[in-house]
Amino acid sequence: MIPRILVIDDEERMCWALERALGHEGYQVITATRGLRGIELAHETEPSLVILDLKMPDITGIEVLKKIKSINSNIPVIMITAHGTIETAIEAMKFGATDYITKPFKLDELKVQVKQALHLSNLENQVDFLRQELGKKYGKMVGQSDAIKEVSLLIRQVAKTNATVLITGESGTGKEVAAVEIHKSSKRADRPFVAVNCAALPEQLLESELFGHEKGAFTGATSKKKGRFEIADRGTIFLDEIGEMPISMQVKLLRVLQERCFERLGGTETIQVDVRVIAATNSELSSAIAKGTFREDLYYRLNVMRINLPPLRSRKEDISLLVNHFLSKFDPSRSKKISPEAMKILNNYHWPGNIRELQNAIERALIVCQGSEIQPVHLPRELLDSLKENADPILNLPESGFSLEELEKHLIIKALEKHNYNQTKAAKYLGISRPTLLYRMQKYGIKL
Repeated sequence: MIPRILVIDDEERMCWALERALGHEGYQVITATRGLRGIELAHETEPSLVILDLKMPDITGIEVLKKIKSINSNIPVIMITAHGTIETAIEAMKFGATDYITKPFKLDELKVQVKQALHLSNLENQVDFLRQELGKKYGKMVGQSDAIKEVSLLIRQVAKTNATVLITGESGTGKEVAAVEIHKSSKRADRPFVAVNCAALPEQLLESELFGHEKGAFTGATSKKKGRFEIADRGTIFLDEIGEMPISMQVKLLRVLQERCFERLGGTETIQVDVRVIAATNSELSSAIAKGTFREDLYYRLNVMRINLPPLRSRKEDISLLVNHFLSKFDPSRSKKISPEAMKILNNYHWPGNIRELQNAIERALIVCQGSEIQPVHLPRELLDSLKENADPILNLPESGFSLEELEKHLIIKALEKHNYNQTKAAKYLGISRPTLLYRMQKYGIKL
Protein backbone atom coordinates (compact mmCIF):
# COMPACT_ATOMS: atom_id res chain seq x y z
CA MET A 1 0.00 0.00 0.00
CA ILE A 2 1.33 3.46 -0.93
CA PRO A 3 2.07 5.47 2.25
CA ARG A 4 -0.21 8.51 2.65
CA ILE A 5 1.46 11.62 4.08
CA LEU A 6 -0.51 14.52 5.55
CA VAL A 7 1.30 17.90 5.48
CA ILE A 8 -0.11 20.59 7.80
CA ASP A 9 1.58 23.99 7.28
CA ASP A 10 0.12 27.48 7.00
CA GLU A 11 2.52 28.38 4.18
CA GLU A 12 1.01 27.33 0.84
CA ARG A 13 4.44 27.38 -0.82
CA MET A 14 5.77 24.92 1.78
CA CYS A 15 2.77 22.62 1.24
CA TRP A 16 3.28 22.76 -2.53
CA ALA A 17 7.05 22.06 -2.23
CA LEU A 18 6.58 19.09 0.10
CA GLU A 19 3.71 17.69 -1.99
CA ARG A 20 5.88 17.81 -5.10
CA ALA A 21 9.09 16.48 -3.47
CA LEU A 22 7.45 13.63 -1.56
CA GLY A 23 5.16 12.82 -4.49
CA HIS A 24 8.26 12.19 -6.61
CA GLU A 25 9.35 9.65 -3.94
CA GLY A 26 6.18 7.65 -4.58
CA TYR A 27 4.15 8.86 -1.60
CA GLN A 28 0.56 10.01 -1.73
CA VAL A 29 0.51 13.55 -0.26
CA ILE A 30 -2.44 15.58 1.03
CA THR A 31 -2.10 19.07 2.51
CA ALA A 32 -3.85 21.47 4.88
CA THR A 33 -3.00 25.12 5.67
CA ARG A 34 -5.08 25.22 8.84
CA GLY A 35 -4.67 23.13 11.99
CA LEU A 36 -8.36 22.33 12.36
CA ARG A 37 -8.55 21.24 8.71
CA GLY A 38 -5.52 19.06 9.28
CA ILE A 39 -7.31 17.34 12.17
CA GLU A 40 -10.32 16.71 9.93
CA LEU A 41 -8.11 15.18 7.24
CA ALA A 42 -6.39 13.00 9.84
CA HIS A 43 -9.86 11.66 10.74
CA GLU A 44 -10.95 11.19 7.13
CA THR A 45 -7.81 9.87 5.41
CA GLU A 46 -5.96 7.81 8.06
CA PRO A 47 -2.47 9.01 7.04
CA SER A 48 0.63 6.87 7.39
CA LEU A 49 2.61 9.90 8.59
CA VAL A 50 2.02 13.58 9.42
CA ILE A 51 4.40 16.51 8.83
CA LEU A 52 3.22 19.32 11.12
CA ASP A 53 4.34 22.93 11.52
CA LEU A 54 4.49 24.09 15.13
CA LYS A 55 3.13 27.55 14.33
CA MET A 56 -0.40 27.54 12.97
CA PRO A 57 -2.79 30.54 12.68
CA ASP A 58 -5.93 28.98 14.20
CA ILE A 59 -4.64 26.43 16.71
CA THR A 60 -1.14 25.59 18.03
CA GLY A 61 0.85 22.76 16.54
CA ILE A 62 0.98 21.13 19.97
CA GLU A 63 -2.83 21.05 20.11
CA VAL A 64 -2.99 19.58 16.60
CA LEU A 65 -0.45 16.94 17.65
CA LYS A 66 -2.53 15.97 20.70
CA LYS A 67 -5.69 15.68 18.58
CA ILE A 68 -3.94 13.51 15.96
CA LYS A 69 -2.51 11.25 18.65
CA SER A 70 -5.99 10.89 20.16
CA ILE A 71 -7.25 9.76 16.74
CA ASN A 72 -4.46 7.19 16.34
CA SER A 73 -1.52 7.10 18.73
CA ASN A 74 0.51 5.02 16.23
CA ILE A 75 0.66 7.74 13.53
CA PRO A 76 4.25 9.09 13.37
CA VAL A 77 4.42 12.91 13.41
CA ILE A 78 7.44 14.97 12.28
CA MET A 79 7.36 18.55 13.61
CA ILE A 80 8.62 21.52 11.57
CA THR A 81 10.04 24.29 13.73
CA ALA A 82 12.05 27.50 13.52
CA HIS A 83 15.35 27.96 15.41
CA GLY A 84 13.66 29.90 18.18
CA THR A 85 11.18 27.16 19.01
CA ILE A 86 13.42 24.09 19.30
CA GLU A 87 12.53 23.77 23.00
CA THR A 88 8.86 23.65 22.00
CA ALA A 89 9.67 20.95 19.44
CA ILE A 90 11.35 18.88 22.14
CA GLU A 91 8.25 19.40 24.28
CA ALA A 92 6.18 18.14 21.36
CA MET A 93 8.15 14.88 21.39
CA LYS A 94 6.97 14.38 24.97
CA PHE A 95 3.43 14.39 23.56
CA GLY A 96 4.27 11.73 20.99
CA ALA A 97 6.03 13.46 18.09
CA THR A 98 8.45 11.09 16.34
CA ASP A 99 11.03 13.68 15.27
CA TYR A 100 11.48 17.35 14.35
CA ILE A 101 13.31 19.36 11.70
CA THR A 102 14.27 23.04 11.87
CA LYS A 103 13.77 25.67 9.16
CA PRO A 104 15.42 26.20 6.80
CA PHE A 105 15.98 22.53 5.96
CA LYS A 106 17.05 20.52 2.94
CA LEU A 107 14.40 18.38 1.32
CA ASP A 108 16.79 15.42 1.19
CA GLU A 109 17.12 15.56 5.00
CA LEU A 110 13.34 15.51 5.41
CA LYS A 111 13.04 12.62 2.95
CA VAL A 112 15.44 10.58 5.12
CA GLN A 113 13.45 11.38 8.26
CA VAL A 114 10.20 10.42 6.53
CA LYS A 115 11.66 7.12 5.33
CA GLN A 116 13.03 6.30 8.80
CA ALA A 117 9.78 7.23 10.56
CA LEU A 118 7.70 5.09 8.18
CA HIS A 119 10.11 2.18 8.54
CA LEU A 120 9.94 2.38 12.36
CA SER A 121 6.14 2.65 12.25
CA ASN A 122 5.97 -0.39 9.96
CA LEU A 123 8.13 -2.42 12.36
CA GLU A 124 5.94 -1.43 15.31
CA ASN A 125 2.83 -2.42 13.37
CA GLN A 126 4.41 -5.77 12.54
CA VAL A 127 5.23 -6.35 16.21
CA ASP A 128 1.62 -5.52 17.18
CA PHE A 129 0.35 -7.86 14.45
CA LEU A 130 2.63 -10.69 15.57
CA ARG A 131 1.50 -10.25 19.17
CA GLN A 132 -2.12 -10.47 18.07
CA GLU A 133 -1.40 -13.53 15.92
CA LEU A 134 0.47 -15.15 18.82
CA GLY A 135 -2.58 -14.64 20.98
CA LYS A 136 -4.90 -16.04 18.29
CA LYS A 137 -2.73 -19.09 17.71
CA TYR A 138 -2.10 -20.07 21.30
CA GLY A 139 -5.05 -18.49 23.11
CA LYS A 140 -4.80 -17.30 26.69
CA MET A 141 -5.02 -18.57 30.23
CA VAL A 142 -8.70 -18.80 31.17
CA GLY A 143 -10.08 -19.49 34.62
CA GLN A 144 -10.90 -18.20 38.08
CA SER A 145 -10.07 -21.27 40.18
CA ASP A 146 -7.50 -20.99 42.95
CA ALA A 147 -5.22 -23.37 41.02
CA ILE A 148 -5.19 -21.25 37.85
CA LYS A 149 -4.85 -18.00 39.84
CA GLU A 150 -1.69 -19.40 41.41
CA VAL A 151 -0.34 -20.36 37.98
CA SER A 152 -1.11 -16.86 36.62
CA LEU A 153 0.69 -15.26 39.57
CA LEU A 154 3.79 -17.40 38.97
CA ILE A 155 3.72 -16.48 35.28
CA ARG A 156 3.61 -12.76 36.07
CA GLN A 157 6.46 -13.11 38.56
CA VAL A 158 8.78 -15.16 36.36
CA ALA A 159 8.04 -13.06 33.26
CA LYS A 160 9.88 -10.13 34.83
CA THR A 161 13.09 -12.18 34.93
CA ASN A 162 15.23 -14.04 32.40
CA ALA A 163 15.10 -17.27 34.43
CA THR A 164 14.79 -20.62 32.66
CA VAL A 165 11.36 -22.15 33.26
CA LEU A 166 10.19 -25.78 33.38
CA ILE A 167 6.44 -26.21 32.82
CA THR A 168 4.96 -29.56 33.84
CA GLY A 169 1.50 -31.03 33.53
CA GLU A 170 -0.59 -33.61 31.71
CA SER A 171 -1.05 -33.45 27.95
CA GLY A 172 -3.61 -30.84 26.95
CA THR A 173 -3.36 -28.68 30.07
CA GLY A 174 -2.05 -25.65 28.16
CA LYS A 175 1.72 -25.75 28.69
CA GLU A 176 2.43 -23.94 25.41
CA VAL A 177 -0.20 -21.31 26.24
CA ALA A 178 1.56 -20.70 29.57
CA ALA A 179 4.91 -20.36 27.77
CA VAL A 180 3.43 -17.76 25.41
CA GLU A 181 1.97 -15.85 28.38
CA ILE A 182 5.44 -15.68 29.94
CA HIS A 183 6.93 -14.43 26.67
CA LYS A 184 4.20 -11.83 26.03
CA SER A 185 4.59 -10.44 29.58
CA SER A 186 8.40 -10.26 29.42
CA LYS A 187 10.84 -7.66 28.12
CA ARG A 188 11.39 -9.99 25.15
CA ALA A 189 7.79 -9.64 23.95
CA ASP A 190 8.78 -7.78 20.77
CA ARG A 191 11.28 -10.49 19.83
CA PRO A 192 10.59 -13.99 18.39
CA PHE A 193 8.79 -16.79 20.22
CA VAL A 194 10.02 -20.05 18.68
CA ALA A 195 8.48 -23.42 19.56
CA VAL A 196 10.09 -26.83 18.97
CA ASN A 197 8.55 -30.23 19.69
CA CYS A 198 11.50 -32.36 20.79
CA ALA A 199 9.55 -35.60 20.31
CA ALA A 200 8.59 -34.91 16.70
CA LEU A 201 12.01 -35.23 15.05
CA PRO A 202 14.77 -37.88 14.96
CA GLU A 203 18.08 -36.97 16.57
CA GLN A 204 20.02 -35.60 13.55
CA LEU A 205 17.07 -33.59 12.30
CA LEU A 206 16.46 -32.23 15.81
CA GLU A 207 20.09 -31.07 16.04
CA SER A 208 19.79 -29.33 12.67
CA GLU A 209 16.46 -27.81 13.70
CA LEU A 210 17.83 -26.43 16.97
CA PHE A 211 21.33 -25.37 15.94
CA GLY A 212 21.19 -25.15 12.14
CA HIS A 213 23.61 -26.67 9.65
CA GLU A 214 26.22 -25.72 7.07
CA LYS A 215 25.97 -26.58 3.40
CA GLY A 216 27.03 -30.19 2.87
CA ALA A 217 26.78 -31.12 6.56
CA PHE A 218 24.72 -34.16 5.60
CA THR A 219 22.97 -35.63 2.57
CA GLY A 220 20.32 -33.16 1.45
CA ALA A 221 21.93 -30.14 3.14
CA THR A 222 22.16 -28.11 -0.07
CA SER A 223 22.44 -24.74 1.67
CA LYS A 224 23.26 -23.19 5.02
CA LYS A 225 20.35 -23.05 7.48
CA LYS A 226 19.88 -21.10 10.69
CA GLY A 227 18.66 -23.10 13.68
CA ARG A 228 15.81 -22.25 16.03
CA PHE A 229 18.19 -20.95 18.72
CA GLU A 230 19.69 -18.51 16.23
CA ILE A 231 16.25 -17.41 15.03
CA ALA A 232 15.11 -16.90 18.63
CA ASP A 233 18.07 -14.66 19.50
CA ARG A 234 16.99 -12.04 22.09
CA GLY A 235 13.62 -13.80 22.25
CA THR A 236 12.25 -17.02 23.73
CA ILE A 237 12.58 -20.65 22.66
CA PHE A 238 10.00 -23.17 23.87
CA LEU A 239 11.20 -26.78 24.02
CA ASP A 240 8.11 -28.96 24.28
CA GLU A 241 8.33 -32.63 25.33
CA ILE A 242 11.85 -32.05 26.66
CA GLY A 243 11.77 -35.47 28.31
CA GLU A 244 11.83 -37.09 24.85
CA MET A 245 15.08 -35.39 23.81
CA PRO A 246 17.88 -37.91 23.01
CA ILE A 247 20.62 -38.04 25.64
CA SER A 248 23.30 -36.90 23.18
CA MET A 249 21.26 -33.80 22.36
CA GLN A 250 20.82 -33.11 26.06
CA VAL A 251 24.59 -32.61 26.35
CA LYS A 252 24.52 -29.96 23.60
CA LEU A 253 21.51 -28.22 25.13
CA LEU A 254 23.28 -28.14 28.49
CA ARG A 255 26.20 -26.31 26.87
CA VAL A 256 23.86 -23.70 25.39
CA LEU A 257 22.28 -23.12 28.78
CA GLN A 258 25.68 -22.81 30.46
CA GLU A 259 27.67 -20.87 27.85
CA ARG A 260 25.00 -19.36 25.56
CA CYS A 261 26.81 -20.56 22.45
CA PHE A 262 26.83 -23.43 19.93
CA GLU A 263 28.10 -24.45 16.48
CA ARG A 264 25.94 -25.31 13.51
CA LEU A 265 25.93 -28.94 12.41
CA GLY A 266 28.99 -29.36 10.17
CA GLY A 267 30.36 -25.93 11.12
CA THR A 268 33.22 -24.59 13.22
CA GLU A 269 32.06 -21.04 13.91
CA THR A 270 30.89 -20.49 17.50
CA ILE A 271 27.60 -18.57 17.55
CA GLN A 272 26.65 -16.55 20.62
CA VAL A 273 22.95 -16.14 21.44
CA ASP A 274 20.81 -14.45 24.06
CA VAL A 275 17.77 -16.72 24.35
CA ARG A 276 15.38 -17.43 27.16
CA VAL A 277 14.60 -21.15 27.42
CA ILE A 278 11.21 -22.45 28.51
CA ALA A 279 10.88 -26.24 28.55
CA ALA A 280 7.81 -28.41 29.08
CA THR A 281 7.09 -32.05 29.78
CA ASN A 282 4.11 -34.26 30.58
CA SER A 283 6.36 -36.99 32.00
CA GLU A 284 8.04 -37.28 35.39
CA LEU A 285 11.66 -36.30 34.77
CA SER A 286 12.83 -37.71 38.12
CA SER A 287 11.87 -41.19 36.88
CA ALA A 288 13.73 -40.55 33.61
CA ILE A 289 16.81 -39.52 35.61
CA ALA A 290 16.62 -42.75 37.62
CA LYS A 291 16.40 -44.74 34.37
CA GLY A 292 19.37 -42.87 32.90
CA THR A 293 17.37 -41.39 29.99
CA PHE A 294 17.55 -37.79 31.25
CA ARG A 295 20.60 -35.95 32.57
CA GLU A 296 20.35 -34.80 36.16
CA ASP A 297 22.56 -31.74 35.55
CA LEU A 298 20.30 -30.64 32.67
CA TYR A 299 17.24 -31.10 34.88
CA TYR A 300 18.64 -28.70 37.48
CA ARG A 301 19.53 -26.20 34.75
CA LEU A 302 15.96 -26.30 33.43
CA ASN A 303 14.22 -26.42 36.79
CA VAL A 304 15.20 -22.91 37.91
CA MET A 305 11.51 -21.99 38.06
CA ARG A 306 8.89 -24.73 37.91
CA ILE A 307 5.24 -24.17 37.02
CA ASN A 308 2.84 -27.11 37.25
CA LEU A 309 -0.41 -26.86 35.32
CA PRO A 310 -3.34 -28.63 37.01
CA PRO A 311 -5.53 -31.11 35.09
CA LEU A 312 -8.98 -29.87 34.11
CA ARG A 313 -10.71 -32.41 36.38
CA SER A 314 -9.18 -30.61 39.41
CA ARG A 315 -10.43 -27.16 38.31
CA LYS A 316 -13.96 -27.93 37.16
CA GLU A 317 -15.18 -24.51 38.26
CA ASP A 318 -13.31 -23.19 35.20
CA ILE A 319 -15.16 -25.37 32.68
CA SER A 320 -18.02 -22.94 32.06
CA LEU A 321 -15.54 -20.09 31.50
CA LEU A 322 -13.55 -22.23 29.08
CA VAL A 323 -16.71 -23.29 27.24
CA ASN A 324 -17.73 -19.64 26.74
CA HIS A 325 -14.17 -18.81 25.64
CA PHE A 326 -14.23 -21.53 22.96
CA LEU A 327 -17.76 -20.63 21.86
CA SER A 328 -16.53 -17.06 21.24
CA LYS A 329 -13.38 -18.32 19.52
CA PHE A 330 -15.13 -20.64 17.05
CA ASP A 331 -18.41 -18.71 16.75
CA PRO A 332 -17.53 -14.98 17.14
CA SER A 333 -21.11 -13.92 16.38
CA ARG A 334 -22.30 -16.14 19.28
CA SER A 335 -25.17 -17.42 17.15
CA LYS A 336 -25.28 -20.60 19.21
CA LYS A 337 -25.46 -21.20 22.94
CA ILE A 338 -25.12 -24.32 25.03
CA SER A 339 -28.11 -25.92 26.71
CA PRO A 340 -28.15 -26.55 30.49
CA GLU A 341 -28.32 -30.30 29.82
CA ALA A 342 -25.20 -30.25 27.62
CA MET A 343 -23.40 -27.99 30.11
CA LYS A 344 -24.21 -30.45 32.89
CA ILE A 345 -22.58 -33.26 30.92
CA LEU A 346 -19.47 -31.13 30.26
CA ASN A 347 -19.19 -30.32 33.97
CA ASN A 348 -19.53 -33.98 35.01
CA TYR A 349 -17.10 -35.46 32.47
CA HIS A 350 -13.59 -36.35 33.75
CA TRP A 351 -11.68 -34.85 30.74
CA PRO A 352 -8.65 -37.16 30.32
CA GLY A 353 -7.53 -34.97 27.41
CA ASN A 354 -7.91 -31.81 29.51
CA ILE A 355 -8.44 -28.38 27.89
CA ARG A 356 -7.49 -29.62 24.42
CA GLU A 357 -10.25 -32.25 24.57
CA LEU A 358 -12.78 -29.66 25.76
CA GLN A 359 -11.82 -27.31 22.93
CA ASN A 360 -12.24 -30.09 20.36
CA ALA A 361 -15.62 -31.02 21.86
CA ILE A 362 -16.95 -27.47 21.56
CA GLU A 363 -15.62 -27.02 18.02
CA ARG A 364 -17.24 -30.30 16.97
CA ALA A 365 -20.55 -29.44 18.64
CA LEU A 366 -20.72 -26.12 16.82
CA ILE A 367 -20.23 -27.92 13.50
CA VAL A 368 -22.79 -30.65 14.20
CA CYS A 369 -25.46 -28.39 15.74
CA GLN A 370 -27.76 -26.97 13.06
CA GLY A 371 -29.93 -25.02 15.48
CA SER A 372 -29.21 -22.22 17.92
CA GLU A 373 -28.58 -24.37 21.01
CA ILE A 374 -26.04 -27.16 21.55
CA GLN A 375 -27.75 -30.26 22.97
CA PRO A 376 -26.26 -33.45 24.49
CA VAL A 377 -26.67 -35.27 21.14
CA HIS A 378 -24.16 -32.82 19.60
CA LEU A 379 -21.40 -33.76 22.04
CA PRO A 380 -18.70 -36.35 21.19
CA ARG A 381 -19.55 -40.02 21.64
CA GLU A 382 -17.09 -40.54 24.51
CA LEU A 383 -18.90 -37.92 26.60
CA LEU A 384 -22.24 -39.62 25.98
CA ASP A 385 -20.70 -43.04 26.68
CA SER A 386 -19.65 -41.71 30.08
CA LEU A 387 -23.33 -41.22 30.93
CA LYS A 388 -23.74 -45.01 30.99
CA GLU A 389 -21.40 -45.20 33.97
CA ASN A 390 -22.92 -42.24 35.80
CA ALA A 391 -26.43 -41.34 34.64
CA ASP A 392 -27.10 -37.62 34.84
CA PRO A 393 -30.17 -36.81 36.96
CA ILE A 394 -30.89 -33.59 35.05
CA LEU A 395 -31.67 -35.68 31.96
CA ASN A 396 -33.86 -38.17 33.92
CA LEU A 397 -31.91 -41.04 32.37
CA PRO A 398 -32.48 -44.65 33.44
CA GLU A 399 -30.04 -45.92 36.04
CA SER A 400 -29.33 -49.14 34.14
CA GLY A 401 -27.11 -49.30 31.06
CA PHE A 402 -28.39 -47.92 27.76
CA SER A 403 -27.19 -47.56 24.18
CA LEU A 404 -26.57 -44.30 22.33
CA GLU A 405 -29.69 -45.03 20.25
CA GLU A 406 -31.70 -45.33 23.45
CA LEU A 407 -30.19 -42.07 24.68
CA GLU A 408 -31.14 -40.30 21.45
CA LYS A 409 -34.69 -41.66 21.63
CA HIS A 410 -34.94 -40.55 25.26
CA LEU A 411 -33.76 -37.01 24.41
CA ILE A 412 -36.23 -36.69 21.51
CA ILE A 413 -39.10 -37.71 23.79
CA LYS A 414 -37.98 -35.22 26.46
CA ALA A 415 -37.68 -32.44 23.86
CA LEU A 416 -41.21 -33.17 22.59
CA GLU A 417 -42.60 -33.21 26.13
CA LYS A 418 -40.80 -29.96 26.96
CA HIS A 419 -42.45 -28.20 23.98
CA ASN A 420 -45.94 -29.75 24.33
CA TYR A 421 -45.24 -32.02 21.34
CA ASN A 422 -44.69 -29.07 18.99
CA GLN A 423 -42.42 -30.72 16.43
CA THR A 424 -41.01 -27.48 15.02
CA LYS A 425 -39.99 -26.20 18.47
CA ALA A 426 -38.65 -29.60 19.55
CA ALA A 427 -36.52 -29.86 16.38
CA LYS A 428 -35.15 -26.34 16.93
CA TYR A 429 -34.39 -27.20 20.56
CA LEU A 430 -32.48 -30.29 19.48
CA GLY A 431 -30.65 -28.36 16.76
CA ILE A 432 -31.99 -30.50 13.92
CA SER A 433 -34.44 -29.90 11.08
CA ARG A 434 -38.09 -30.90 11.38
CA PRO A 435 -37.77 -33.56 8.60
CA THR A 436 -34.82 -35.06 10.49
CA LEU A 437 -36.87 -35.11 13.69
CA LEU A 438 -39.78 -36.84 11.89
CA TYR A 439 -37.37 -39.41 10.41
CA ARG A 440 -35.92 -40.24 13.82
CA MET A 441 -39.36 -40.36 15.45
CA GLN A 442 -40.36 -42.91 12.81
CA LYS A 443 -37.06 -44.80 13.29
CA TYR A 444 -37.59 -45.12 17.05
CA GLY A 445 -41.35 -45.67 16.84
CA ILE A 446 -42.19 -42.45 18.67
CA LYS A 447 -45.85 -41.58 18.17
CA LEU A 448 -47.72 -38.47 19.31
